[in-house]
Amino acid sequence: MPSETLWEIAKAEVEKRGINGSEGDGAEIAEKFVFFIGSKNGGKTTIILRCLDRDEPPKPTLALEYTYGRRAKGHNTPKDIAHFWELGGGTSLLDLISIPITGDTLRTFSLVLVLDLSKPNDLWPTMENLLQATKSHVDKVIMKLGKTNAKAVSEMRQKIWNNMPKDHPFTSKSEALLLKIRGVINQLAFGIDKSKSICVDQNKPLFITAGLDSFGQIGSPPVPENDIGKLHAHSPMELWKKVYEKLFPPKSINTLKDIKDPARDPQYAENEVDEMRIQKDLELEQYKRSSSKSWKQIELDS
Repeated sequence: MPSETLWEIAKAEVEKRGINGSEGDGAEIAEKFVFFIGSKNGGKTTIILRCLDRDEPPKPTLALEYTYGRRAKGHNTPKDIAHFWELGGGTSLLDLISIPITGDTLRTFSLVLVLDLSKPNDLWPTMENLLQATKSHVDKVIMKLGKTNAKAVSEMRQKIWNNMPKDHPFTSKSEALLLKIRGVINQLAFGIDKSKSICVDQNKPLFITAGLDSFGQIGSPPVPENDIGKLHAHSPMELWKKVYEKLFPPKSINTLKDIKDPARDPQYAENEVDEMRIQKDLELEQYKRSSSKSWKQIELDS
């Protein structure tokens, strides 16, 4: 008798669970998706590891990385699942944003933007480019979903942009602040009640949960009123951007993109693999040259 395939084993396991009852007396297992984007070397991996209670040193994120965590809300209940995605490279890999954000994940999706305050000249362009790229892709996904379920899409769109990143837990290495950050992420990933504490003192790390601040509460930028009128801003966000960039002129977009090939990074060197890569690169170049000559010969003959 032939051995069972992996698919047959999985099917049998699902049927078995259906007969015996699922974990937690039939309680539904919740799944949520949390996507970390932001400044390169800004601390995204560190936050994820702390939230998952993993005591290990963070490693550089090459491109797009995935991990997950499981946590039960109470005794004898199934463990909810949180899927964590992290985009590396700052603003250099915007095309990869489309991978974790899909029609299947969007309903339970959260975006976490992490910015490096030690690099103020890069901060605004990094934030703007990442959020614009994310919003553009989300709009495409919603438009596609709208063709099949317009009502659900309308509700989803309202929920998404009502919960755009408004939390500002700017943090240092302080243990107390890391615990606050962990609380915010646990709320996004597992639905745990979020902290109601707030800190708006500019001399301390800001901690403002979503919905507890607004441009009206923040007020105008600290510049003379006469100068504000000269900036010709069409919205509070645009006004703050113009004032901010006057103090911290942004670098060229090209300088924000890390164009270095990770395959040639010394910290990931592997002699056998690298030698084979060099050999294949040479073979590819030879193939390109020979193909080019062949096409030219065909054109001459014709």
